[in-house]
Amino acid sequence: MDRKRSAAAAGQAWQIYSETLQPDAPGLWTRVRAVPRMLKAVLRGQYKGMSFGTLGLLALGLVYIISPIDAVPDVIPIAGIVDDTGLALWLAAVLVKSAGDFVTWERGGRPTVIVGEPVD
Repeated sequence: MDRKRSAAAAGQAWQIYSETLQPDAPGLWTRVRAVPRMLKAVLRGQYKGMSFGTLGLLALGLVYIISPIDAVPDVIPIAGIVDDTGLALWLAAVLVKSAGDFVTWERGGRPTVIVGEPVD
């Protein structure tokens, strides 16, 4: 990941953090605690605010960060760490943003599906 992308990821992370400071928005700690519930709801098919594709990209990103195999090796002084840092910021930003949407969805009441004929 080059410096422009890393800076963009940092800017996006800051923007999402600033969103958590809004008076009516869920706070950062509320969002962090909601991540496991959100992941369970996505996997069970209860929450449609995050697709399986996004969930898969998050999992691949986590594997990339943990894996010793990198596109830019960590032995290269700065660039090796910048790509992992940028990806970690992206992962955190997506999770925090999605968790905020999930908390808002939870607070608004979960829509239920009733099987049967539509009524006008």
